[in-house]
Amino acid sequence: MSESDDQYLSRKERRERTRSAILATAKMLFAEHGYEGTTIRAVAREVGVDPALVMQHFGSKDRLFAAAALSTVDTDSLVQAEQGDLAQMALEHIFADFEDPERRAGAVALLRSCLTHSVARQVLRDEVMGKTQAQVARTIGGEDAALRAAVLNASTLGLTIARYLLEDPVLAGASQGDIERVMLPALQAIAREEGQV
Repeated sequence: MSESDDQYLSRKERRERTRSAILATAKMLFAEHGYEGTTIRAVAREVGVDPALVMQHFGSKDRLFAAAALSTVDTDSLVQAEQGDLAQMALEHIFADFEDPERRAGAVALLRSCLTHSVARQVLRDEVMGKTQAQVARTIGGEDAALRAAVLNASTLGLTIARYLLEDPVLAGASQGDIERVMLPALQAIAREEGQV
């Protein structure tokens, strides 16, 4: 749709179109430049809008980063998984984000930003991982469900950092099948409610 077609859009549709353009651009810039290197002005300049409009839609750089993170990391399959499928879904979640060439740059940048910037770390921990981890804990059930969900998350996060950021030669060179073969039983044990066999 060209700019001249904007006249046929409702105010709500134009607003949503602008918000989507801002979010897509922010994801691209956060992926290229990280949290610190991306500014509201740069996002606005790329989209061709006033920086105040970016603020109107998202409120702050932190909120824009949170929205970009939430739209980059798809946690639906993990959140909706049954208890017996949590371990498999956790691994598939990693592979979906980091093995897909189109999604990998954004996922790596997001992870790198959370490791190097305190605000990005807080946003990723509280807005993305925290909500997902809480739902996984409810799925696991039992007295130590929150701890099991946190250990499950830490295990997959450790694998992600070692394979995709540090590029440990053994992990980076391993096939997805080999990683699943070795890691899946451990994740399944973590995801079982205490007392289950």
